[in-house]
Amino acid sequence: MKSHVIKKNISAVMVAAALMATTVSGCGQKPAEPAATQEAETAASEEAETTATEETEETEETAEATDDAEEADAETTEDAPAAAGDKYEMRDISPKDLVAEMTTGWNLGNTFDSHGTKGVAAETSWGNPKTTKDMIDVLHDKGFDLIRIPTTWMDHIGEAPDYTVDEAWLSRVEEVINYALDDGMYVILNTHHEEDWRIPDDAHIDEVDEKHAALWKQIAEHFKDYGDHLIFEGLNEPRIKGDAHEWDGGTDEVRKCLNRLNKTFVDTVRATGGNNEKRLLLITSVAASPLPVTINDVEIPEDDHIGVSIHAYTPYAFTFDIDEDWELNTWDGSHKKDIQDVFNDLKKTFLSKDIPVIITEYGAIHKNDNITHVTRWVSDYLSIAKANGVPCIWWDNGQYEEGNEHFAIFDRNNLTWYRESVVDAIMDIYK
Repeated sequence: MKSHVIKKNISAVMVAAALMATTVSGCGQKPAEPAATQEAETAASEEAETTATEETEETEETAEATDDAEEADAETTEDAPAAAGDKYEMRDISPKDLVAEMTTGWNLGNTFDSHGTKGVAAETSWGNPKTTKDMIDVLHDKGFDLIRIPTTWMDHIGEAPDYTVDEAWLSRVEEVINYALDDGMYVILNTHHEEDWRIPDDAHIDEVDEKHAALWKQIAEHFKDYGDHLIFEGLNEPRIKGDAHEWDGGTDEVRKCLNRLNKTFVDTVRATGGNNEKRLLLITSVAASPLPVTINDVEIPEDDHIGVSIHAYTPYAFTFDIDEDWELNTWDGSHKKDIQDVFNDLKKTFLSKDIPVIITEYGAIHKNDNITHVTRWVSDYLSIAKANGVPCIWWDNGQYEEGNEHFAIFDRNNLTWYRESVVDAIMDIYK
């Protein structure tokens, strides 16, 4: 795998690590059908004997039968439950209640988030196969009800001032979104590897904010008719690449600029109208970090449908292959407190104020044949997450034996599972 697929700068992340621990179809009854019209053919003599009074009575009886049938139709319609899971339905539901409907999720990583290639060919340019409906069906059937589709746009937009999005790219992303929505899943769409231009500092913020707004306006306009199962995540791991504070919460300047970008995202989406007026929007912290230094500085826009996206590969010494003497290769539960501390901080800052949190990335790589230990770890991790009402989305980049970060649990080529015991442990938490 090419070096550009490395998801994190390992040496930089260690600094921060040391600091922190369907669509369900309507099931209403078929409406009652009107009673069949009786076709009584009588002999000519019987017709002659039929009196006007009898004709009147027959007419009245027919009218009564018709009224009864129509009344039955109306009662059936009233009794039938409303269709659930319509992908265009936008309910007036609080963000907390919406997130409470979700259980566990999976990231379509190293796919639409790839960069360096223009056009729809970018989807497979980092080595993963083209996404199919069968793939999404297998995930859904296993029990995943939430999918995040990380999407990088910088190779698919034009120049200023319009920054026009490539329609073919947008349509292909939409096609895959519909694979999941048609299964009744929740979908998170974001703007992913945009760090080369989306630099949150005073020197760049005006130009960045303009481009950021132009991009989200087009995305929001395109998807504004979709219902509340489609969620927008404004930024992925916003930070200054290569900065000394890239992974430890950023500087005051970076955090201030990020608050501006978060607000621009929300204001831009809301202004497009339609279902976007009530859509759940996820804002985030510097680098999506759960460190108190950055989450405490996140300004929550005045909005009724806001949540927070956080990434927590905790503890980092276990979840990554760091090749250091403090690396954890086994899981015996002794570092469970590291996980609990993260969720305690999230509870204090967001959850206790009814601001829902989604862990949009978590996971542990496959190293030293540690499937048993990852299985134990994910049970501990998700038990704590579930107790706090936080859905978590496994980062799956498709890499298991090749590449440099073996986060994959799902074999997309064969529609099977690389680490099925890990997946089963995930599902066991939500039974």
